[in-house]
Amino acid sequence: MDPQRQNNRLASKRRPGGLVIHYEDRDLLVIEKPSGLLTVGTDTNKLRTAHYLLNDYVRKGNPKSRNRVYVVHRLDQDTSGLLIFAKSEPAKRFLQEHWAETEKHYLAVVHGLLEPSAGRITSYLAENAAHNVYSTPDPGKGKLSHTDYRSLRTAKGLSLVDIHLVTGRKHQIRVHFAGRGHPVVGDKKYGKDQPAARRLALHASSITFTHPFNGQTMHFDTGLPDDFARLLGEPVKR
Repeated sequence: MDPQRQNNRLASKRRPGGLVIHYEDRDLLVIEKPSGLLTVGTDTNKLRTAHYLLNDYVRKGNPKSRNRVYVVHRLDQDTSGLLIFAKSEPAKRFLQEHWAETEKHYLAVVHGLLEPSAGRITSYLAENAAHNVYSTPDPGKGKLSHTDYRSLRTAKGLSLVDIHLVTGRKHQIRVHFAGRGHPVVGDKKYGKDQPAARRLALHASSITFTHPFNGQTMHFDTGLPDDFARLLGEPVKR
């Protein structure tokens, strides 16, 4: 089953607040979040979020509607890519209870050439009072975290990397690659920003999971973002 292909025509017509809907049925939504948009609200921003926009979308603008979406997982504000939202509590519970079986891949453009070109980065990740995440050798302070990676190609002193997120800690990819001396392009928090990038070059590119009610395997893949292709000097596919 390729639900993405089946829904491409519909998705192009439905873009609530700039979100691309890759798939929708009575149980869930699979959307593509742009960089810069929050997944859920904060104390200072409750309206300009993927969650708010999708709630408004399923309610069709009717604030009295009981329709709503439920957050299954999150992406950092500066990270773009695929997000799953459930349309009911049972669907949300199923997806979260089976989250360890969900396969998540990211694409990143990082500084430098990776040696080895494929492998696993493992460390304990902790967070300090300033909300900065860091690696520590002390298992009592941090949570064990694994990031699998494979370099796809290099250009202009940069590497395009496919990343399999084995564990899903806060800022895990950014901290792991910065710790190896290969920060993600555009990461002003953990790395450097040369060459200049308009945003963090990190994208949740594919996700594979089991549908909560019909049991089918669902797979979605966005391909390479246009701005990543430009960073690497590659032609943009139209």
